[in-house]
Amino acid sequence: MRVSWNGSLSFGLVSIPVGIAPATKPAARQSDVSFRMLHRECLTPIRQKRWCPKHDREVGPDEIVKGWEVAKGQFVVVEEDELEALERHDDSRAIEITRFVPLGAVDPVWLDRTYLLVPGGAAAQRRPYRLLLEAMRAESVGALGRFVRSGRESLCFVRPLGDALALETMFLAEDVHSRAEIDEAVAATEVKEPELELARQLVTGLAGEFEPAVLTSDYRRDLRALLEAKLRGEEIATPEPVAAQAPVVDLMEALKASVKAAKDAKPPAPGDGATTKPRARGRKAARPR
Repeated sequence: MRVSWNGSLSFGLVSIPVGIAPATKPAARQSDVSFRMLHRECLTPIRQKRWCPKHDREVGPDEIVKGWEVAKGQFVVVEEDELEALERHDDSRAIEITRFVPLGAVDPVWLDRTYLLVPGGAAAQRRPYRLLLEAMRAESVGALGRFVRSGRESLCFVRPLGDALALETMFLAEDVHSRAEIDEAVAATEVKEPELELARQLVTGLAGEFEPAVLTSDYRRDLRALLEAKLRGEEIATPEPVAAQAPVVDLMEALKASVKAAKDAKPPAPGDGATTKPRARGRKAARPR
């Protein structure tokens, strides 16, 4: 596993050697196909230029500075050495744990990127890693902390993930929107018990085990097929647009229809001798960002 950072997991007087490895592939946030912008006439890749509209000319890297816009057209210039001076330089290379909290206390909205903490190669280095993992798993807790990487400080949440420890970088408090407006609107909305019972039936009817293999993208599949067909010189047929279903105004009727559809689509339990019906096709997967 490729490790991008080496250091230690530190709390109290305990220091556990670890490395940080990305948990997802580089293309996880985009399609597995990347495009370049071309000039349609000659198919030459387009080059982006840094252009100053006031002087009507291209500017070089040594002519560019960073600026903070405080008002329309008014900037405060910040030099690179000033930014570097603000960055926290720490040569300890330690992930400093500040406290342990219940796993359910940290909502996923606070979490940004996921990494895996890789234990040291020697058995003596792996032992404290295993002890911490087992203790956190037994207590159902995660660890809040912070570390410095490439001169930048990051907040993090360390949690058990199977037989490994995962590190999630975290957003700051000021980066996450308040949901007070939504909470207030939901709290003021009443639901009837028959509606709630049907909603429970719908949830139960669609319940199942989490299977990572089903996390696929129709868009990625179709895009790859499109490109391979064009590469072979095949004629591309334009797919027919999917007609939108008319909205159902009556909530109870919509819930009843959804419960029935969920029951019809759910395959029978293994061993009951029944023939498995094909699962109803849902809406096409959203295009990944």
